[in-house]
Amino acid sequence: MTKRRRKRQERLATLAGQTRPAADVWHNFVRHPVSMAALVVLIAMIVVAIVSGFLFNYETQVTAINTSQILQWPSAEHWFGTDKFGRDVFIRVLYGARYSLFFGIVTTAISMVLGILIGATCAYFGGVYDVVVMRVMDSLVCIPSILLMLTLVAVLGKGMRGIIIALVVTSVPGFARIIRSIVLNVVHQEYVEAARASGTGSAAIIVRHILPNCFGPILVDVLMSVSSCIMAASSLSFLGMGIQAPAPEWGAMLNEAMEQMRAYPYLGIFPGLAIVLTTLCFNLLGDGLTDALDPKNR
Repeated sequence: MTKRRRKRQERLATLAGQTRPAADVWHNFVRHPVSMAALVVLIAMIVVAIVSGFLFNYETQVTAINTSQILQWPSAEHWFGTDKFGRDVFIRVLYGARYSLFFGIVTTAISMVLGILIGATCAYFGGVYDVVVMRVMDSLVCIPSILLMLTLVAVLGKGMRGIIIALVVTSVPGFARIIRSIVLNVVHQEYVEAARASGTGSAAIIVRHILPNCFGPILVDVLMSVSSCIMAASSLSFLGMGIQAPAPEWGAMLNEAMEQMRAYPYLGIFPGLAIVLTTLCFNLLGDGLTDALDPKNR
C-alpha cells in the first residue's frame, strides 16, 4: 500500500460518523474543477463502453484482419492508426473500455460487499472473532498482490472468471481493513448504544445505523479500488495471463504492441494513455469526494 493511499485511508476513517447533507457535499465537490473534469470524463467513458457494442461489430470491425490496412500511422481515416493485422486501433481502444470498466466495477462491487461483511462484523463484535479474521486478512495483505493474482489465475485458468476471482481475493483484505477502521469510529456512538439498549438486533444495527453513517468514506475507498482493479486486470493481460488476443483489452493490446513498439510507438501509446486516463480520473474523483466530505472544508 502506498504512503499516499495509507494517509487517505487514515483521513477517511476520521470522517466516519460525520455526516453532511448531500447538497452540501455536492456544493463542495463542484468547487474542485479537476475532480469535476474527471467526473465528466468518466461519464463519457461509461457511455462509450455501453454504446460501443452497438456502434461496432465485434467480428467485422474489432477483430477482423484487414491485410490492406496493416500498420498505418494515425490519419484522418484511422485516428489512432492500425495494428499488424490491419485493425483500427481507435475502435479497439473504445471497445476495450468495456473490458476494463467491467473488471474494475464488477470486482470492486463484489469485494466491497465481502469487505463490508467482514470488516463491519469484526469491528462490531470484536473479541476472538475480530482477532482471528483480521490476522487472516493481514496474512493475505503480506503476499505481493501481483504474485497472488498470477498464482490464482494459473490455478483457475485464464479468462474473465479467473481474473475476477483473483482480483476479488486480492482486494477483499484491503477493503475489510479500511471498513473495519471506519466502522470502529462509529460503533461506540451514542445512537448505536441506544439501538442496542432498545433490543435492536446486531444485523439491523449494522445495516440501519452504522453503515449509512460510513457511506461517504466507503464510497471514496470504492472509487480508489476501481482504479486499482483496472490496473491489475490490465497488468494480468499484459503478462499474458488475462484476456487473450484478439480481444481488445487494453493490457492485451499493450502486449501485442511490444513487437512493433520501436517502429510503431502509437500501438502502445494509445492503449497506455487509456489506462492512465481512466485510473487517474477515478483517483481524482476520490480526492474530490474526500475533500467534499470533510466538515472542515466549508
